[in-house]
Amino acid sequence: MQKWIFEIRTRSFVLLVIGFIIISLLVKLQVTEDFDQQTIETFQSISGNTLLDLIMQSITEIGDVYYMLIFSIILLIIKRTRRIGIALMILLVLTTLLTGYIKCGVDRDRPTLDYTGNPFLIELSNDTFSLFCEGSANASYPSGHAARAAVFGVILGFVLSERFPRGCYLLLLYPLLMSISRVYVLQHYPMDVIGGTVLGLFLAGYIGHKTKLSKFLNQKPSS
Repeated sequence: MQKWIFEIRTRSFVLLVIGFIIISLLVKLQVTEDFDQQTIETFQSISGNTLLDLIMQSITEIGDVYYMLIFSIILLIIKRTRRIGIALMILLVLTTLLTGYIKCGVDRDRPTLDYTGNPFLIELSNDTFSLFCEGSANASYPSGHAARAAVFGVILGFVLSERFPRGCYLLLLYPLLMSISRVYVLQHYPMDVIGGTVLGLFLAGYIGHKTKLSKFLNQKPSS
């Protein structure tokens, strides 16, 4: 599990960064346009099931930056989990800002298809933020929700790896389900969530190392 966090000079970091650059170029050059469009048309055609719509809407809603921020603050307040809270707070700010500026650079519009499923119980909000860059909230690539979900999956999976060496991998289902939900509700194309996930993975790995999360594993429970 130590491989979940890494330095810049490691193979994991380099491969993830290169992968993100390649994905970004493919999207920018519209190489993946047909694949993305066909996929969201398929997702549009399967929406309308009340239970499935509710599940996908709920998953995508808990990826909102404000809910994640509250969770991180709680961890920050508790002394034993403070190091985790610090890492998550740094990553929340970093991913939200970084995805905003990358969206401005790639300048890809969100899907224009109408969502034909059941109405949302809570209206979807745009939580992308970038100074001096108009339009980032309406841009599509990369997905901030997918990036933040990957961050939470890696960080929480890593800190739980000692106590749950196998079960901690289940936390990786969170970014997967988040990515599926963002495409399902027609907020993103598949390549948006793939790029966002890769971005979140290498940011979480590097910041997790810089904030010395491995020390959390060595902490002894207070008696």
